[in-house]
Amino acid sequence: MGTTNRTLRIACLAAFGAMTALASQAQTVKVTPLGGFEGEFCPQDRALVFEDPNGTRILYDPGRTVAGADDPRLGRIDIVLVSHMHGDHVGNAHIKAPNAGSCEKPDITVSALPLTSAVNIALARKAKIVTGSEMPPFFAAKLKAGGGDPRNSMLARFGGSVLVGGVRIATVAALHSNGVDPDYIGGDLGKAMKEAGIAGDVGLATGYVLKFSNGLVTYLSGDTGITADQDLVVRGHYGAKLAVMNIGDGFTTGPAEAAYVMNELVKPAAVIASHANEVGTVNGKVRAGSKTEAFMKAVKAPVHIPLSGKTMEFDAAAKCTAGC
Repeated sequence: MGTTNRTLRIACLAAFGAMTALASQAQTVKVTPLGGFEGEFCPQDRALVFEDPNGTRILYDPGRTVAGADDPRLGRIDIVLVSHMHGDHVGNAHIKAPNAGSCEKPDITVSALPLTSAVNIALARKAKIVTGSEMPPFFAAKLKAGGGDPRNSMLARFGGSVLVGGVRIATVAALHSNGVDPDYIGGDLGKAMKEAGIAGDVGLATGYVLKFSNGLVTYLSGDTGITADQDLVVRGHYGAKLAVMNIGDGFTTGPAEAAYVMNELVKPAAVIASHANEVGTVNGKVRAGSKTEAFMKAVKAPVHIPLSGKTMEFDAAAKCTAGC
């Protein structure tokens, strides 16, 4: 009788564990683009909000299309990720309001200097700023200057990771420049640097790999070129299933190079296009002859276009279950 009861208990625990695992996999990560113009994919669009099934909300590269810390689209933000220090990612200026100006030419006349939009948002929303390389001391100093807690600038350096709000965050290599504009520094030092034509050094640019609580592993490329790490680390070690890939050309990978990264190196199950530096859509439809269209046609996996304000949902296998 005792053996039978133990067997039943073990079977029940195993069944419960299986049900719990299935329930976790069934939960979705929500991805909401915060671009410059509702329902479109525009030249300045970088910002994405990821919401874990447990409620943790992550803002990636706020850039210039988040209308400052008071943007009503932000909601609660727990973590801010910044891939590198260029103004179109960290936010040296921002739009006056959602839909200010046009898709092609948003009104980005509001300065975020000297703190940056990333810092202003983190201060207002009481969020952590997670970065890699040598960027954390810079953000710690800016948080302190804004009256915040410098300890809210957290380090996740290459090869390591941090767990914040139930989401595992790791930094990965991104081949790109990462200079600090002298305008962020100010004073005589900033003036002298500007006159000399040099920028501050905060180490290498980064990308990110996020592991959400439902098991979804997501690669955020930052402004990278082609690297061997995209195969060896992003795919081989982390096993990323969803990728956010820059396609803008000139400053970053172009559509053909980005497609190579997706098809031959990372090999994700799904892709979100990013950083097109063009009007990618008109009336919510991909513009014919655009870099966005070329990238979509070249990639083997499903490519999802981040239309501002339109939430997409992804399961653990990176299958889009809603909004795509």
